[in-house]
Amino acid sequence: MTDALDTVFAALADPTRRAILTMLLEDDMAVTDVAEPFEMSLAGISKHLAILAGAGLITQEKRGRVKWCKLEPDALRAASVWMQGFGQFEPVNLDAFERFLEAELQQDASEAPFQGD
Repeated sequence: MTDALDTVFAALADPTRRAILTMLLEDDMAVTDVAEPFEMSLAGISKHLAILAGAGLITQEKRGRVKWCKLEPDALRAASVWMQGFGQFEPVNLDAFERFLEAELQQDASEAPFQGD
């Protein structure tokens, strides 16, 4: 159990990986679509995705020639239960957490610069 928690928290420690998880809240995405908003190589994004998959936070599957990523929200449940054990933290409501992340995603999208002609 401790090794699994270490892996999840290590995966969540990186802001790029947290941003990827936020993106995947909306829907499954192709790896190339995940990579699009980041200023790094496809190989760099693939390394981040491998860490997220290794932590069980996402799954990846090949559909034809395209590799797709899917969020696995239940993977955060063990971390949530662990944090609740300290009594210092309010119980983590995963539905509320998902709504928060969706709102953050919408806010980030509305603040993005206009890409028109």
